[in-house]
Amino acid sequence: MRTLDQLRPGMSARVVRLAARGAIGQRLSDMGFVEGTAVKLIRAAPLGDPLEVEIQDYLLSLRRAEAHLVEISDA
Repeated sequence: MRTLDQLRPGMSARVVRLAARGAIGQRLSDMGFVEGTAVKLIRAAPLGDPLEVEIQDYLLSLRRAEAHLVEISDA
């Protein structure tokens, strides 16, 4: 299964599920990472962390480790 941290800038995908549980899973869900939601990787910092993504018409920065917990499929 592909994860959000594997996208390249400009690529889009849909959220399939969250591999996170507990507080981090709830936090990601509250930010809009729910099944079927479209997400686009805007850019990655020069050293690869954090990632800036567009989800539900807003921009959000995530650590690469957090993005690895979001399973995706092609848009």
